[in-house]
Amino acid sequence: MVDIIVAALSLFLLLPAIVLISLAILISSGKPIIFVQKRLGRHGQEFGLLKFRTMKVAAQRGPGVTCDGDSRITKIGRWLRKHKLDELPQLVNVLKGEMTLVGPRPDLEEFWSKASPEDRRVLELTPGVTGLASLAFCDEERLLAQVPADQLASFYLQQVLPQKSRLDSKYAARATFRSDCGILLRTALVPLLGRHWIEREVTTGEIDEQVS
Repeated sequence: MVDIIVAALSLFLLLPAIVLISLAILISSGKPIIFVQKRLGRHGQEFGLLKFRTMKVAAQRGPGVTCDGDSRITKIGRWLRKHKLDELPQLVNVLKGEMTLVGPRPDLEEFWSKASPEDRRVLELTPGVTGLASLAFCDEERLLAQVPADQLASFYLQQVLPQKSRLDSKYAARATFRSDCGILLRTALVPLLGRHWIEREVTTGEIDEQVS
């Protein structure tokens, strides 16, 4: 009920911003405005994740991970990604029951199919619009930009995905309504304060404190 109420209220309050973003995408790079990508949800069930389109239409196929400087990303898309505003349509996924507000970020089947059984345990949870791992890796594209292009997918699978999975699993085991509200608040501050500020705030010690 909290998910439904908050998602519906957020969509209503953010409607002007959603309309402006939609118009900006339409004017700058045409249709489609919304990008639908298959991701794995709870128990590994596939669903269509909604995002504002941030890539050129002809270049949406390619590596499943992106990094700073990716030539596929449009100018408006780069700005939307920087402020995490491309994720706003996922409030509709929440209303449909495919996602929750706070939980592990849903990922591609191509990565989960190669993940270890331990890491795949996070698929027992309902995926979220944001989560502890999302905040810890809120500047993920900058991190991946330091990795050679031919090693990008393997680095994500071997280094990033396991860390995110373990963070989310550890958090979920001890999550409270209060801690969820804290994560939502920090996520809402990303467009205002920037990714670097949020990333600095989510230190290892603080992560341990939030899940203790």
